[in-house]
Amino acid sequence: MDNESTIEELKKIVRDFCEARDWDQFHNPKDLAIGISTEANELLQIFRFKSEADMEKLMKSEKRKEVEEELSDVFYFVLRFAQMNDIDLSESIKSKIEKNNEKYPVEKVKGCNKKYNEYK
Repeated sequence: MDNESTIEELKKIVRDFCEARDWDQFHNPKDLAIGISTEANELLQIFRFKSEADMEKLMKSEKRKEVEEELSDVFYFVLRFAQMNDIDLSESIKSKIEKNNEKYPVEKVKGCNKKYNEYK
């Protein structure tokens, strides 16, 4: 359960899984970044050419399991990248949200999905 696991615990699960298979040798930053992108694109493929109604139906069907698995694959590579490169994901996300708060002030962007350089 999300409310029962820490990021550190999840990193350890991924690390133990990979070390048992002697995969450290294959997990350099470039290959892990490729893994993130590849898995994200596999997730994207599920939604390709789907309407809003199609996606709503899909997320309530057996296909949802495939979505969960692809999303988990993305998260696995993110965790592994962070674990292998000593990145504190909690601090990183907090810092990034702080920067985004400056780029996207609520009073200027609420309800708008434009990039920060398009709404000014």
